[in-house]
Amino acid sequence: MSRVYNFSAGPAALPLEVLDTIREDIPDWQGTGMSVMEISHRSPEFVELAARAEANVRELLSIPDDYSVLFPQGGATMQMAMAPLNLARREQRADYVITGSWGKKAWKEAKKFCDAHVIADADDENFTYIPDESSWDRSDDAAYLHYTPNETIAGVEYHFIPESDVPLVADMSSTILSRPIDVSRFGVIYAGAQKNIGPAGITLVIVSNDLLDDAPADIPHLMTWRSYAESDSMTNTPPTFAWYVADQVFQWLKRQGGLVAMAEINERKAKKLYAAIDASPFYSNPVRKDARSWMNVPFILADDSLDKKFLEESKAEGLTNLKGHRSVGGMRASIYNAVSEEAVDALIQFMAEFERTNG
Repeated sequence: MSRVYNFSAGPAALPLEVLDTIREDIPDWQGTGMSVMEISHRSPEFVELAARAEANVRELLSIPDDYSVLFPQGGATMQMAMAPLNLARREQRADYVITGSWGKKAWKEAKKFCDAHVIADADDENFTYIPDESSWDRSDDAAYLHYTPNETIAGVEYHFIPESDVPLVADMSSTILSRPIDVSRFGVIYAGAQKNIGPAGITLVIVSNDLLDDAPADIPHLMTWRSYAESDSMTNTPPTFAWYVADQVFQWLKRQGGLVAMAEINERKAKKLYAAIDASPFYSNPVRKDARSWMNVPFILADDSLDKKFLEESKAEGLTNLKGHRSVGGMRASIYNAVSEEAVDALIQFMAEFERTNG
């Protein structure tokens, strides 16, 4: 079997060990004579899987007991609507910090349901920095404060948790499980699966129990966090296969030593890739050094006429999905948990050779 090094921003690489387990389980999962895609979500076997997945993610993230762990469908995009629907009323203010495309999308979605205010915006410098917290135009009366800790497109990341006197809501789709976090600082954390959790189709939501009753009575049942909390995320038929893969990934993370171990690896991967970029006149990264992402590393060639050649030759070397987002161009290496240090080393070696022959 020939595997490439996959630097996709999402759907992203999965651990090979997990893929091997999936391959073995597909025809006959746990002796049921069925795949997990065929078995009832109400069966004892699947209920056990769901409980194990919740227990493992609680352990990995040290989630306090007074928080609910939910696994709804719809991805982070649906949570961009569920946050204002569950936490705010039509005329109530909610505060948004925009440091990239996903934060901007969340704000636009919230405007449909509440008085969403932009209290800081990094668009003035093309989303290459985090606005100083002291400059944020906060409101003490806001229903919540929303931010995006890591922006996949711009490669911008907060290396701190904002202070907030109102519930803090975070879209952690591209940074969840990459390192330990203090969940108790947040009201709500949500994350699409297709970066560090598993395949697209399921979402991880962590919500403080004291926020579960804030939703108005007239919003759809499936758009309330309480409906998932009360049904163990089985309000309707869940995406059983995606849940199964997430369970396998959580187990894999525990075998790696948990999130402290993953943080050490992820920081090391990011540092060596940024060091290679910074040491070269041929490549550059536009993001301020104090806001660079561990997970998504954009870089630009000094001569953009070489972009196509770079992508063609890197793909031929087994380095795939390095094209930057269409809105910013250039290159982008997404180096999530499942992207090995070996993969990053191979990319750095290719970049050096490409510079030598084309610089």
